[in-house]
Amino acid sequence: MITAKNITKTFGDLKVLKGIDLEIPAGKLYSIVGPSGAGKTTLLQILGTLSKPDSGEVHIHDKSVFALGEKQLAAFRNKEIGFVFQFHYLLPEFNALENVCIPAFIAKKGKKETEARAKELLNFLGLSHRLTHKPAELSGGERQRVAVARALINNPAVIMADEPSGNLDTQNRNDLHDLFFKLRDEFKQTLVIVTHDENFARQSDRIIRMRDGRIED
Repeated sequence: MITAKNITKTFGDLKVLKGIDLEIPAGKLYSIVGPSGAGKTTLLQILGTLSKPDSGEVHIHDKSVFALGEKQLAAFRNKEIGFVFQFHYLLPEFNALENVCIPAFIAKKGKKETEARAKELLNFLGLSHRLTHKPAELSGGERQRVAVARALINNPAVIMADEPSGNLDTQNRNDLHDLFFKLRDEFKQTLVIVTHDENFARQSDRIIRMRDGRIED
């Protein structure tokens, strides 16, 4: 599903990525691990089209994503890629249901079908009783599950997550990890997850180990 070829990225005098080649098949969960400064988040941002490489190509579904114009790329990202970050980034003035609906409204989907899909996702994630609660009224684990539902609302080809359990306690972290495997196993969802959790990484389909801007294993 995703192919990256000779990806490089430099910030000032610092060469963060030094020629990354990578293939990620559909329906698999890949973990990206490595020490701080290895380039994990930068690679994920480029794979997710949030940042452009200095050189190299990224293909998603055989489409060269960085050959797209800015508006085309934004529309492609909205439709094909769901994001979950370490911080949930929910909008505080909106409730759980409204937060989940936002990417679908950006894609100009109808209100009725969008809200029905959002309720379905929140029910699947065990949050059917929290639809009208705002982020400040939710626990950390609940907020992150709302963020997962938001990432899934447009039925993306791939979910990309950057340390999604980094701010959670042990139980909520384990619950979130179990959810990712459930998405892979029951819905054949493709997931690419940057993590420092070695136990979680060992359960993934492949561990991509990075060091000093390169994939070492």
